[in-house]
Amino acid sequence: MPRTLIIIVTALVVLVLAGAGGVMAYDSGRSDVVASGVRIGTVDVGGLTAAQARRRVSQRLLEPLQEPVTITSAGRTFPLSAREAQIRANVGAMVDAAVRRSREGGVLARTWRGLTGGTVPARIEPQIAYSRKAVQRVVDRVRVAVSRDPVDAKVNFSADDVSISSSRAGRTIDARALRSRVEDALLSPTRERAVTAPIEVVEPKVTEEKLADRYPVVITINRSAFRLTLFKDLERTKTYPIAVGKVGLETPAGLYNIQNKAVDPAWSVPNSDWAGSLAGQVIPGGAPNNPLKARWLGVYDGVGVHGTDARSSIGTNASHGCIRMLIEDVKELYDQVPVGAPIFIG
Repeated sequence: MPRTLIIIVTALVVLVLAGAGGVMAYDSGRSDVVASGVRIGTVDVGGLTAAQARRRVSQRLLEPLQEPVTITSAGRTFPLSAREAQIRANVGAMVDAAVRRSREGGVLARTWRGLTGGTVPARIEPQIAYSRKAVQRVVDRVRVAVSRDPVDAKVNFSADDVSISSSRAGRTIDARALRSRVEDALLSPTRERAVTAPIEVVEPKVTEEKLADRYPVVITINRSAFRLTLFKDLERTKTYPIAVGKVGLETPAGLYNIQNKAVDPAWSVPNSDWAGSLAGQVIPGGAPNNPLKARWLGVYDGVGVHGTDARSSIGTNASHGCIRMLIEDVKELYDQVPVGAPIFIG
């Protein structure tokens, strides 16, 4: 080989070796530098050393998460502190992942990218941990404090009237949606840390409009005033004079329902001293010695509403516990009152 060619080849080898050494040295010197374009969450760490990246991530990602999340609902606030939520982040692991992503590819590719301003468009998912139990606890606190059971409309009975207690809607929160909102706020360094709990209205099962359907017919008994009042669709329809039980055999007070009905009812005479020789007998309907005239509406334990031919007893305490009505009145009432209708005796 001519001497000149040997010199040229040798020079080229030296240049290649020198260049390779420079490339290796350049790449080695950037072994802990994050490539441009790399982000950890929303934090740009491109061009930073690992130490610089750790500081930036701590400042911009972790420190904002130390602020409490505040939940607002129904005019009340419920804080969730970072300490209670046990917020924690492995910043070192996140930065190490960013460096590893930056080191992907061959040495020549990395050197060329570094010298020409190339980027690595990569996002490292933040490794932030928290206590799910703590989030559930605060959600439960909000739900218990804010929720209100609905109130059904109801009928209030008295001796002379029926009144209506109005219904009221209740409320609760969408616990699943609130938990998601709290978690999002808890883990985001840029999201608003005030959360509004989504409230849901809980409608009552029974409204005022439905009560009339439930109570098409109601009877009230005022024993002291000797009055029976008929209500239809919770509206006063008619009042009748009555007789009620005498002292010692009082008509029982309380709320009952009409148990049975009969036309010209038979009388099963109680085994009581006052029944005399009739005690224990069954007197046929329509018999002269049967005091249950025309109609019977059974109420409770042998007590019922029936007609009487003892017209002068109306307006007095005269019966053995039953409610007496004039025959024409009980016939009129009978056709309007179904079995099961409420009867309040006061």
